[in-house]
Amino acid sequence: MTDRLEELRSEIDELDREIVKLLNRRARLGLEAGRTKARDGRAVADATREREVLVRVAMANDGPLPQDALLVLYRQLIETIKRLEELETAGSPPA
Repeated sequence: MTDRLEELRSEIDELDREIVKLLNRRARLGLEAGRTKARDGRAVADATREREVLVRVAMANDGPLPQDALLVLYRQLIETIKRLEELETAGSPPA
């Protein structure tokens, strides 16, 4: 393996660790939002807010990720956090 490839892989590994931390931070904030919605008697799902998030993500994308691929990732993230919120609201602590 070349030195350059090793450097790139090391940088990718570090970035992956940062992405995992950010995703978990995003999930914790989503769970806190879910707790706030529950205290206010609001539903977990908020289609308007989800559309706003997706629009902002799309507008922030300057590539090279294709828009549709990025939005698929974000939709999955949103769905996963909603499931965590629902589990928490039902009394089961998130894993």
